[in-house]
Amino acid sequence: MAIFVDKKTKVVVQGITGRDGSFHAQQMKKYGTNVIAGVTPGKGGTKISGIPVFNKVADAVAKTNVNTSVIYVPPAFAADSIYEAVDAGIKTVVCITEGIPANDMMKVYHYIKHRGVRLIGPNCPGIISPELSKVGIIPGKICKRGNIGVVSRSGTLTYEVIFALTAGGMGQSTCIGIGGDQVIGTNFIDCLEAFENDRSTKGVVMIGEIGGSDEEDAARYIKKKMTKPVVAFIAGRTAPPGKRMGHAGAIISGSSGTAADKVAALNKAGIPVATSPLDLPGLMAEKMKEKKKVAKKGTARKSTRKTVKKTAAKKTKKATARKK
Repeated sequence: MAIFVDKKTKVVVQGITGRDGSFHAQQMKKYGTNVIAGVTPGKGGTKISGIPVFNKVADAVAKTNVNTSVIYVPPAFAADSIYEAVDAGIKTVVCITEGIPANDMMKVYHYIKHRGVRLIGPNCPGIISPELSKVGIIPGKICKRGNIGVVSRSGTLTYEVIFALTAGGMGQSTCIGIGGDQVIGTNFIDCLEAFENDRSTKGVVMIGEIGGSDEEDAARYIKKKMTKPVVAFIAGRTAPPGKRMGHAGAIISGSSGTAADKVAALNKAGIPVATSPLDLPGLMAEKMKEKKKVAKKGTARKSTRKTVKKTAAKKTKKATARKK
């Protein structure tokens, strides 16, 4: 199992004839993803690396039965591309495009939520379930199939953490970049809930950054709902207040959204926070070991209780027999 994308994922690439769309369509196909259609208005009937191109997403859905879209169009057209995918019946949309106005995304957000569509991004690297499917731009060669889920607000840090996990012998179930914009379709809690319910995921690495309150919300969720080990990293510890750092959502406003606040909230929920992404595999190994110890203690207690009950039952049986 994996979350959101797997072998059944059938992809249409919106903007497939552009520089980025055509390059990454080939990379996804090479990785083994079912990339079976592309869309560029006015280019219908042509092909990119053997992938048929359609004028509209609705045409691609009707002809090829695709169920997932990945968007590489310029920001001025990206919101309309999301609407087009949703209206064509696509249930999972991955938007790589950076720079979509927040006001446009506010409208898109409510549109997708009312229609039950999973939107990943925008301004994200996409998602990969190693050896099953890759939708986006995460380099497949650094990933290895395994049981650690990765969820991140930062694209580049996602790659660094995946590389560190793989080098440390920890493969991944699914790695997902949720995007660093102020308005995104899928947040930490959505992913944590999916990882908690995914049988192939045994632990989760969460990569947050300054700005907003998503990490604090995630910390509360983990404490209340999650049974699997979670470790974290927060980017932007040295960022000065009022200065945007990289992503649109990565800005400290007033006294909230600081790295210190997020680290404190995560620690309070029992989640260790690494000072370097390279420390995450070690922290995860420790948490997994702790979980095994707790599970062993639980099993030992149950075994003791069973033995005590059995002994008591035998004594009662013997006493009853004597009376007779």
